[in-house]
Amino acid sequence: MKRLYPKAVGGVALPLRRKGELRDEELVLRDIEIDKRRLEEYCRVCTFEIRDVVPVTYPHLLAFPLSMELMTAGDFPFPVIGLVHIENRIEQLRPIDVGERLDVRVRAADLRPHDKGRQFDVVANIDAGGEPVWRGTSTYLHRGGGGGSSKNGDRDEPPRPQATLNVPGDVGRRYGAVSGDRNPIHLYPLTARMFGMKRPIAHGMWMKARCLAMLGAGLPDAYVAEVRFKLPAYIPGKLSFASDGESFSLHDGDNEKPHLTGMISASRG
Repeated sequence: MKRLYPKAVGGVALPLRRKGELRDEELVLRDIEIDKRRLEEYCRVCTFEIRDVVPVTYPHLLAFPLSMELMTAGDFPFPVIGLVHIENRIEQLRPIDVGERLDVRVRAADLRPHDKGRQFDVVANIDAGGEPVWRGTSTYLHRGGGGGSSKNGDRDEPPRPQATLNVPGDVGRRYGAVSGDRNPIHLYPLTARMFGMKRPIAHGMWMKARCLAMLGAGLPDAYVAEVRFKLPAYIPGKLSFASDGESFSLHDGDNEKPHLTGMISASRG
């Protein structure tokens, strides 16, 4: 993983032979063992309770190296630096025990228009003993050239916050270390400014994990958690959390600007 972000940064400048479409390819990692020390640190960073089953967002970390391998390939249509993670959908078919061995499959799919450019999905499937247990879809936007449609809701009055979360300035580095997602925009003020951000911003998947940790014991064994990532959340800072048990959201500390909106629904199996 440590070589992938330098490769990604280099890919912004190097004249790679990019194609206009996604390659029909699936990358696979088999018989993965969950690293218990890494899992415990992940739980601490995201405030999950440490249990004998993994948090619903943790398998995203297992798929992330394959996702990066796909997106940093020389013939991938877009440079990975500059892509915007705009949506994420996770379906947990059943809880995953810490001791289970897992097979992970990842592919890119459904390149399509967006009103700000083009978007595509990175789809991950995880099996345990040949049984599907987890599915994840991350949608990314490449800005430029628009020409399609996208959803632009979430302009209603923000819900009344139920909790205020203090977000420390090192959370980007801590989450980056445990997740492998060391995108420079999350790490330091200098590296964030180099890539167009006035300050470091929180990882979207950390924000999603933080919300689901807040919901905690109220979640069923099998469910779907979908989120849309809105405005960047600068760190350090404060976030306002709200939920009615099905929908949830994060706004800024003044409860005005939306950073994340989400929904819990039943798994279709």
